[in-house]
Amino acid sequence: MEPILVIMAAGMGSRYGGNKQLDKITDQGDIIMDFSLFDAYEAGFRRVCFIIKHDFEDVFKAHIEGGAGKKYETYYAFQELDDLPSGYSVPEGRTKPYGTGQAVLAARDIIDAPFAVINADDYYGKECFVKLYSFLKNDCDAAHHCMVGFKIENTLSENGTVSRGICTSRDGKMTGIVEHLAIAREANGEITDTHEDGSKEVIPSDAPVSMNCWGFSKEYVDAIKAGFVERLEVINKENPLKGEFYIQSPINAQIAEGSCEYKILTSGDKWFGVTYKEDKPDVVAKFKALKEDGTYPVELWG
Repeated sequence: MEPILVIMAAGMGSRYGGNKQLDKITDQGDIIMDFSLFDAYEAGFRRVCFIIKHDFEDVFKAHIEGGAGKKYETYYAFQELDDLPSGYSVPEGRTKPYGTGQAVLAARDIIDAPFAVINADDYYGKECFVKLYSFLKNDCDAAHHCMVGFKIENTLSENGTVSRGICTSRDGKMTGIVEHLAIAREANGEITDTHEDGSKEVIPSDAPVSMNCWGFSKEYVDAIKAGFVERLEVINKENPLKGEFYIQSPINAQIAEGSCEYKILTSGDKWFGVTYKEDKPDVVAKFKALKEDGTYPVELWG
């Protein structure tokens, strides 16, 4: 089967203050995701699954059908708070979905081939999609997956802290990944993560980080299913109202037991996105420049 592109677009945008997935960032009405769809199509992807919420289903589908839907075979899945494994229920008072792992599981009945996963509100550049598609077509199987890594210094916001999965590697393969939740650049130029107790951890500026740009075999869905059950046990005990399950949560265990390898594909492109409302003017200017210099056509879909 042809690889499928899975786009996570159900986020609540709490730090942004609104639905940033559908926020227009060009005079032609493009959203950030349109540029990823354009780049992925050029790289060879022809199938796409959008993970969204029912709250904005109609407006989202209308946007896709007027653009990328003219080119792609499209599917939709819905991240639901109560989509939990048998025997589990939503704790009283919880309104927040369970994170990117639960989001991908929403597409479990659609994913029938090697698949790439990206965020809807991040711009990754063209190179990553070329490398992702090539890996999924030629090198991906149940034991071999990949991630496109970006240098952490190229993924920060000037307007607040960001969350990033920081990776360690050896010989181009991942040896581990740890989620850091409050990363920022200090006045002295250092990049730090602030822990819950207020202490700071200095992070090398060239540390590779995950921006949720992954390539998996279809078997990884089974790993997410099993990992979600394990993680729910911890969430329900330690943080039942806000605890999350990340798409990469099963990876460290797979690496430790030697059942899977994760190749880190490097990209020379600079990531950018809108974590905060204050990030938007800079992003608007960058996309305008990319159209003006011919990187993208004025009308993406003709």
